[in-house]
Amino acid sequence: MRYEIKGETLPVVVCYLEGGEQMITERGSMSWMSPNMKMETTTGGGIGKAIGRMFAGEALFQNRYTAQGGNGLIAFASSFPGQINAYEIGPGREIIVQKSGFLAAESGVELSVFFQKKLGSGFFGGEGFIMQRLSGQGTAFLEFDGHVVDYELQPGQQIVVDTGYLAAMEGTCSIEVRTVPGLKNMVFGGEGLFNTVVTGPGRVWLQTMPISNVAQLILSFMPPKS
Repeated sequence: MRYEIKGETLPVVVCYLEGGEQMITERGSMSWMSPNMKMETTTGGGIGKAIGRMFAGEALFQNRYTAQGGNGLIAFASSFPGQINAYEIGPGREIIVQKSGFLAAESGVELSVFFQKKLGSGFFGGEGFIMQRLSGQGTAFLEFDGHVVDYELQPGQQIVVDTGYLAAMEGTCSIEVRTVPGLKNMVFGGEGLFNTVVTGPGRVWLQTMPISNVAQLILSFMPPKS
């Protein structure tokens, strides 16, 4: 499989498949394709994994596209202004992504639900509660909101991230959702009640424009209902 990522603020990844090669996606993200691409809707590993993906905010079923009778082409477009990044999944190279961050992947990539360890704080922390784990083998394409800044954390090194800005992290990292210290900070600070603390070693990707923040900003300009 070869691919090109085109565009800037509204990117698309165009994948060129040889006969028999397959791609998977979960959100109906296919934008255009050659006529010989066959689509099949599957549970992607059984009903248990499908339910797990549903808890992670993704669709219950996966769409699998196969190039039949020769080479094929298929494109997956971003659903929000931002970036599409490619990441090579393999042994020891798992990645954890936000629940809306998976765009598409080669069929050897497996998706499963990822729960952060402290269930109670994660539940109340929102974005830090449930993410998706990508494992297996193959190229995965991740969709991030706004611009992406990445850091390589050393063992034990930490970074504190406001809820929603954590886009992805390598599987070697760990996360913990913590309350903002101090009652005055929580009530008057305007930064929310929770932060996500990511601990290395591993690479972490942060996004500059979470779609949830944009939605809240737009909502604040909406006229009140009469």
